[in-house]
Amino acid sequence: MKKIALVMAVACVSLSSPAVALTDEECAAMWKNADANADGVISDAEADRYAAALRVANKTVPDNLDQATFLENCKSGVFTTASTDEGAPLSGANSFTENQAKDRALAAGFTNVSALAKDENGIWRGTASKDGKSVNVAVDYKGNVVAN
Repeated sequence: MKKIALVMAVACVSLSSPAVALTDEECAAMWKNADANADGVISDAEADRYAAALRVANKTVPDNLDQATFLENCKSGVFTTASTDEGAPLSGANSFTENQAKDRALAAGFTNVSALAKDENGIWRGTASKDGKSVNVAVDYKGNVVAN
């Protein structure tokens, strides 16, 4: 019985762990890029992507994200862009609000996300910027974010 409890505990911990945590070096590089003005905090426009990722992960979003808090969340995988399911965006009953869909797009690295509209397939669609280019963006019921 104790072995079963131990196996269940390990399984729960492994299921709650992020799929891909970043290394110290990767997180340090991400911090350097995120803190564009090198003032030691991420605020205003710098913070959009990271604040959205914290909201998606149901974490508290501070007014100013300091380096220690950033690195802690980075190392735990909060700022890792999720992989996308093949064939996304997928049709289905989408329970995300417009703001939740927008947060997923921001967390995936899109900027200037327009007002999104849910289509007949349950997919939130709008426009955004990615790597300096205007793109169409879609967020499906599973949280997949794709440019299409």
